[in-house]
Amino acid sequence: MAATKENFPLIPVRMLNEFVYCPRLGYQMWVQGEFAPSADTVDGSIKHRRVDRKGGQPLPVAPEDEKPIHARSVSLSSEQLGITAKIDLVEGQGSTVRPVDYKRGKRPHVARGAYDPERVQLCAQGLLLREHGYTCEEGDLYFVASRERVPVVFDEELTALTREAVQRFREVARQGTIPAPLEDSPKCPRCSLVGICLPEEIRFLGQAGLPPRPIFAANEKGLPLYVQSPRAYVRKNGEQLIVEVEKEKVATVAYGDTSQVVLFGNAGLTTPALHECLVREIPVTWLSYGGWFMGHTVGTGHRNVETRTAQYRASFDPQTCLRLARRLVAGKIANCRTLLKRNWKGEKEPVGPSLAALRRGMGAAMRADALDTLLGIEGTAAGRYFANFAGMFSPQGDDAMVFDMAGRNRRPPRDPVNALLSFAYAMLTREWTVTLAAVGLDPYRGFYHQPRFGRPALALDMMEPFRPLLADSTVLMAINNGEVRMGDFVCAAGACNLSERGRKNFIAAFERRMNQEVTHPIFKYRLSYRRLLEVQARLLIRFLTGEIPAYPVFVTR
Repeated sequence: MAATKENFPLIPVRMLNEFVYCPRLGYQMWVQGEFAPSADTVDGSIKHRRVDRKGGQPLPVAPEDEKPIHARSVSLSSEQLGITAKIDLVEGQGSTVRPVDYKRGKRPHVARGAYDPERVQLCAQGLLLREHGYTCEEGDLYFVASRERVPVVFDEELTALTREAVQRFREVARQGTIPAPLEDSPKCPRCSLVGICLPEEIRFLGQAGLPPRPIFAANEKGLPLYVQSPRAYVRKNGEQLIVEVEKEKVATVAYGDTSQVVLFGNAGLTTPALHECLVREIPVTWLSYGGWFMGHTVGTGHRNVETRTAQYRASFDPQTCLRLARRLVAGKIANCRTLLKRNWKGEKEPVGPSLAALRRGMGAAMRADALDTLLGIEGTAAGRYFANFAGMFSPQGDDAMVFDMAGRNRRPPRDPVNALLSFAYAMLTREWTVTLAAVGLDPYRGFYHQPRFGRPALALDMMEPFRPLLADSTVLMAINNGEVRMGDFVCAAGACNLSERGRKNFIAAFERRMNQEVTHPIFKYRLSYRRLLEVQARLLIRFLTGEIPAYPVFVTR
């Protein structure tokens, strides 16, 4: 951090609690602005509603003799102590007071009546009251679940521990280096930031330790809402989004079940509905009628400046760009080869030389000495791959002769298969752009794809290994299962595009693929592809900030 002693921000005592509990957690929440709700945090917010309401008499600016005090939600700060707090309740009489801090759970049966993080937080509140002229020698922790008060004495030992914690937190924040993860701690599985922190993944990649615990699918935040009719209008109704077409309601979706809103063409969204999406951090994505990704609307954006600083710094280093690009392109070629090998429907001999050439391309990509060289290697591999793409189609009667391709073409696509591929790549670009922005990265500053006006370069970088796994495989699945047929395309003037019905069917196939679970080849736990994108984005952050030695590209087997 660039803050000096004079302008260093005051530490909220709630963050001090998190720092004592886990230095890495405190750093992520306060310095980096990371937060993820969990059942515990939501429950705690609900139980604090009554406490947070102003009630009783306000705390006098200066102590008054013999006057009873019962003040709620008291905000105090001290430049001398370097902390700030909103105290749940202050009770006392005259100049003698005690803070009361509410906790959601039950009283722990431990020697001191409570754990150190809670005791330090309460003591910091007591120190603030002392700074404002009050006598404060002890306070209370009130545990809502068991309805018990636990008194805490602010003795010399606890006061020294509190002041030391403040000083350590300031030093860690000033240095700007995130603390290392806890070692195999029982605190991690219940932590709301475990999916952001990735403590065991980092330890596993950096030290080849024990396999990490799985990340459960419960961390996922609903599904996208697709609205593709040009006459559709989305409005807010309480906790729901209402989709109307020509003033007739056609769909109702709860905000809590929605991860993003995707609007095609002229589909509209009311201002109240958009405002609610911004408050809930639900991105709104805008596509052209044909599915071309145009951009997305988000709230104030991610507050983690350190992540973007590390990204920008690395993006100006040619060697870092080349290191990342090599792995991304080699991973893409490897996944293309695996998809071709698994799904080939014709005779084995014609595809054998192509598989061998793709394997050689993987090695050449890892040895490339410049980005231009890497582009040539990727182009050669893509040419071989798409030359054999039609060999992965299953026979489908009359349609089988139509779903064919001589190679990749685009801008505009000239046949149904290329129309599907272009649409799938646009959807995958959208998914990666939203994911990268959500974790604090800039989707437009890449390493392999160089910045160009309006191009989400980092999203294009990160999607390279996932093109065959998510986009190409969905195209194969939709064709081979008969989910899209020739009647689902509109072809004219040398261009081909999906009809509204075809898009609806293909979107359903794409979402099924995104929700499909896969075993991570490195960490060995199962998670959905949608969740996998976020994990890979966060692993990129850990590489850029120097916590792991290399970015682990996802390569299926």
